[in-house]
Amino acid sequence: MAAAHRTAALALAVLAPAGAALAQGAPAPSMAPGSTSTGDQAAWRRCAALPDDNQARLACFDQWAGQQAWQSPAATAEAANAVPTPVDTTLPATRIIEVARTEGCRDPQYSDLSRFWELESGSDCGTFSFRGYRPITVSVAAGSNVNRMPTSTAEGSSATESTPYRRTENRIQLSVRTKVAQGLLTQGHPTLKDSIWFGYTQQSYWQLFTPELSRPFRTTDHEPEMMYVYPTDAKLPFGWRWRYSGIGLVHQSNGQSKPLSRSWNRAYLMTGLELGNDINVRARLWKRLSESASSDDNPGISDYMGRLELAAFWNYDKDNTLGATMRHSLANSDRGSLRVEWLQTLGSGFLGSKSNLRLHTQLFSGYGDSMIDYNRKRTVFSVGLSLVDF
Repeated sequence: MAAAHRTAALALAVLAPAGAALAQGAPAPSMAPGSTSTGDQAAWRRCAALPDDNQARLACFDQWAGQQAWQSPAATAEAANAVPTPVDTTLPATRIIEVARTEGCRDPQYSDLSRFWELESGSDCGTFSFRGYRPITVSVAAGSNVNRMPTSTAEGSSATESTPYRRTENRIQLSVRTKVAQGLLTQGHPTLKDSIWFGYTQQSYWQLFTPELSRPFRTTDHEPEMMYVYPTDAKLPFGWRWRYSGIGLVHQSNGQSKPLSRSWNRAYLMTGLELGNDINVRARLWKRLSESASSDDNPGISDYMGRLELAAFWNYDKDNTLGATMRHSLANSDRGSLRVEWLQTLGSGFLGSKSNLRLHTQLFSGYGDSMIDYNRKRTVFSVGLSLVDF
């Protein structure tokens, strides 16, 4: 190798006058394979510009040549043509995500399920901040019938007189949640985060159009719950991905005293799947926690309001979402319910982002639209405004 360097230096020294002339014109190229730095070119020009002293030029070029790192052409070509190992870019840990545009749980670069349950580090918004749960809704609802005299098979739990409610009323739903802990079982994972949430939902039917009764609230249901969510990212056939599973405890009651008191407690399992960000499917399977006959105001409620819930939502385009939610008793009876809905985005959000306000149209048919109606079948059509994912 030293001999090769010395031979190159000798050739450069002989050609030095021509090199000096080139140095005074255009910039000279680097003389060593792979050498393109400004320092290398300056050293070459300095040697070429020495006086007509072949020995001095030879010594300069010899020193310069000895400082050059040499790579074989084959190695250089191999490095240039190297192909990186392909990765699965659909995985959250490997897919390319742009610099965050907003808080993670509101960043549209992540899927609806990832943002809703904050399943990834990039879709995380921290603990103890309030978020929407079910849509916060104000709507006008028209029912096929209205429960003017609620009944129950429990002793002392049936109304003794009828109240002349109207079938058209105002429906109000408030629903919020907060994450109280995270990273319990996923510590050390580069992207996925498990979490514990507390949620609260309140739904009221207000007889706004019944002035002769002084516009009372016909019923109000309260639903606090705790849930643990564990993130997954398993591939399923046809492009589907299994995104989370979890468990929860929920209490639901209407806060009334007898004879109109209604309540139950449940433990449930839940899971969620998605197909890209176009379709997501969520499921819950629950079991009612037993209570004594003396305190049970609504026996057999699971046979009416169901034991299984399946919900599917389709983002038809960026402004329209279609959804369907089915409940079934998983018993011999076909009781349960079906709710179909359409949410249409209204306006634009902050700094041109997608608005959280929706025109919300719903059609419900079945049992359990409210606790007081747990054993009464009715069909309800409603139109109103909803605030989602705030």
